[in-house]
Amino acid sequence: MLESPNLPDDAIIQCLRARFGLAAVDVRFLPLGADINAAVFRVTDAADASYFLKLRRGHFDDTPVTVARFLADQGITAVIAPLTAMDGQLWTVLDEFMAVLYPFVEGENGYVAHMTESHWQQFGATMRQIHHVDLPSSLAANIRRERFDPGARQSVRRYLTRFAHESFADPLTAQLAEFLHARRDIVFDLVNRAAEYAHLLQDEPRPFVLCHSDTHAGNVLLGPGDAFHIVDWDEPILAPKERDLMYPGGGQGFRGHSAAQEITLFFQGYGEAEVNAGGITYYRVERIVQDIAALCDQLVLSSGGDANRRQAFHWLKANFVPGGVIEISLQS
Repeated sequence: MLESPNLPDDAIIQCLRARFGLAAVDVRFLPLGADINAAVFRVTDAADASYFLKLRRGHFDDTPVTVARFLADQGITAVIAPLTAMDGQLWTVLDEFMAVLYPFVEGENGYVAHMTESHWQQFGATMRQIHHVDLPSSLAANIRRERFDPGARQSVRRYLTRFAHESFADPLTAQLAEFLHARRDIVFDLVNRAAEYAHLLQDEPRPFVLCHSDTHAGNVLLGPGDAFHIVDWDEPILAPKERDLMYPGGGQGFRGHSAAQEITLFFQGYGEAEVNAGGITYYRVERIVQDIAALCDQLVLSSGGDANRRQAFHWLKANFVPGGVIEISLQS
């Protein structure tokens, strides 16, 4: 969320004091992230310690925070664990939001800072730990499983049909329709490739492991002394490991190395592994299709020229730049 929700700072401070026993004195909104239903804040307490507060509006699934807590408890230091409220829960209610509190870790994400060789090796080693973790059956039962859902592909097809025949009064929606209609052949090709590879993967099933599912550059945090963290555990999934292995070399916003170097350094940390090239291609293409569907929803199903919608259109267009994720996914 790029614009602060209509929630007084005093309400946040009182909630943290009452539910977490935190002597909060200052709250600062951070305009981060693509999720319009999530807002994040930096909180400072009376001892000048900092915390990271994440608020989620709408449906709240406690599995992501439980997974993050479990992984940190297994000694996976790259995962930042949520803090426990006074009632023993990892979350609490704050107005229309569910609130999760974390320690604040200084650093910059991979869009801003260059990944060092050590960062990439830590990235690979961390993902191997996550992929090989022994999940308790009670936790595994609550994590969604990969079903190669065609929903996003169907949604994008419907939008392309609408953009070919409808006019839109909202200027931003009209720009979106014009932009995607001019690129409909590319988008249809992506949708068809995703469907083809999904069928292939379903016909030749591979072992499912715990996957983060969204380890692009914005979800790695790089700190002093080559410190490395993976953040934003909103979408854990049990899926083939290629769900996570699509990111190194996939044009996902990391800075400092070529695609080939990213892959080499990542696997120096990850170790030897049999990788399904078709799985990598599927997940790279399917992710683009899912992004297009979600960003179209955000632009078409709402109106106005707010910052979140303008940013959504910018992100959608970025998929199509030369050398970007579409070009890379089709080459893979």
